[in-house]
Amino acid sequence: MQNVRALWTQLDPMRKAVVALAVAAVFAAVLGLGRMASAPSMSLLYAGLDGPQAGEVIAALDRQNAAYEIRGDAIFVDSSTRDALRMQLAGQGLPANSGAGYELLDSLTGFGTTSQMFDAAYWRAKEGELARTILASPNVRQARVHIANPAPGPFQRGKNTTASVTITTRGGALTEDNAKAFRYLVASAVQGLDPADVAVIDATTGRVIGLEGDPAAATAGSGRAEELKANVERLLEARVGPGNAVVEVSVETVTESESIRERRIDPESRVAISTDVQETAGSETNSGGTGVTVASNLPDGAAGSGNGNSQSQNSESRALTNFDLSETTREVERKPGAIKRLSVAVLLNASRAGAGGAASDPAEIADMRELVASAVGFDESRGDRITVKSMAFEPRPELGTVATRGLFDSLHLDPLRLLQIGVLALVALALGLFVVRPVLRGSARAGNELDQYPLIDGRSGEMLTAEADGTAGVASIADARSGTAEDGTLPALANPAPATNSAGNRLELADAPVENLKRLIEERQPDTIEILRAWLEDDSIEETA
Repeated sequence: MQNVRALWTQLDPMRKAVVALAVAAVFAAVLGLGRMASAPSMSLLYAGLDGPQAGEVIAALDRQNAAYEIRGDAIFVDSSTRDALRMQLAGQGLPANSGAGYELLDSLTGFGTTSQMFDAAYWRAKEGELARTILASPNVRQARVHIANPAPGPFQRGKNTTASVTITTRGGALTEDNAKAFRYLVASAVQGLDPADVAVIDATTGRVIGLEGDPAAATAGSGRAEELKANVERLLEARVGPGNAVVEVSVETVTESESIRERRIDPESRVAISTDVQETAGSETNSGGTGVTVASNLPDGAAGSGNGNSQSQNSESRALTNFDLSETTREVERKPGAIKRLSVAVLLNASRAGAGGAASDPAEIADMRELVASAVGFDESRGDRITVKSMAFEPRPELGTVATRGLFDSLHLDPLRLLQIGVLALVALALGLFVVRPVLRGSARAGNELDQYPLIDGRSGEMLTAEADGTAGVASIADARSGTAEDGTLPALANPAPATNSAGNRLELADAPVENLKRLIEERQPDTIEILRAWLEDDSIEETA
């Protein structure tokens, strides 16, 4: 403590101000480090909420006196209380979903509610419930559902129910599989709604997903290609080893649907199924005198005898045969997704031929081609192609180590907080090394410069600290005045010859001893006065003698 006080008294006002400012800055940096280290670690509570939802969550946190931070559209709370706050907010129904559901129907009463009002509230509740279900997906941030259900009318016919879904994802674009799932979800929840009448729109890209064709046909080709590729790779790796066969499968599928209805009748293959025969027989006989005719008016010679009989018989036979022809009715409905053409490319590692791997001779390649053809269901009439080649592979680059969970990952450290602490630590260290330390070393060096001048029998400045009224000091001064330059005493100050300190080490005087002496006299005025007083007293003693 005395050394620090001595150093402080030796500093000039400018250096004192610099040291004071540096100490204050270091103290402030250390205080900031302490506060930042003791501050709670903040973790994400909710992010991506709408304005009303975020306002409700913040109001609930204020009522609970919970500390929180707002960073953009994210709300951060203390890591130790985050899970408990989420449970408490969930118990209060926060954050509220974007759309209201079936609770809208609870507010309807039987009085003053018309059928149109109930239908509007019902479809609005249906849209809200569907939006909630879609929001349950972890990749969906916002969702809106609109259902158009035409009202029945006496002169309306052929109007179907349609729907549209707008989805905002948390990151990336909406995939075909997700769009297909949401389309069938909405179609299954609304009676009479066909999945083809549901439009799914990605709000991030503004693109309608899955309207190029049947959603099942869009993914049928890729799914079948992956399945065939896995089968061929498993088959080839059993012979050439893992990593020595590359397989690519391209499946071209039928994208249009077709419905064929055929009725074929063969007239040559008729069959009698029933015969109906009808027979009719009849007879008729006429007898008696003749009636009044023209012959009765003729003369007697001309008229014949009118007495005679007539008889007639008839028979009729009718046959009706019913035949049934051979009729064939065939109805074929072809859906999209059938394989139209198949292409398979196989590349084998020729460098493994000598090690029992893929052989490069044509016979073995032909055998492998037959295996591949059998595995994928090769059909030459369909235009399928299979290509098998054997070439040398390039060596694979060395892979890095697998990233594992470290010790600091479980501490939930905030990178921004660590950066702030590091900056403050560097500032405090820089102030201590480059401001305070040079000032203190400069002051200590200035105080030790006087010790480099041997004043009394080679001792380093002991006379400067001696008491003014001490006899030892006066005697030493007297000895110094009577000494010579060779003794290394005070008269040697005029000659910058080497001298020795109290430890026996030789010292080199500065090039400008007079300037150094003046500076030392200014810095140590009390000691200088005592030395001069001792010299004056010594002169008076010599004159008296």
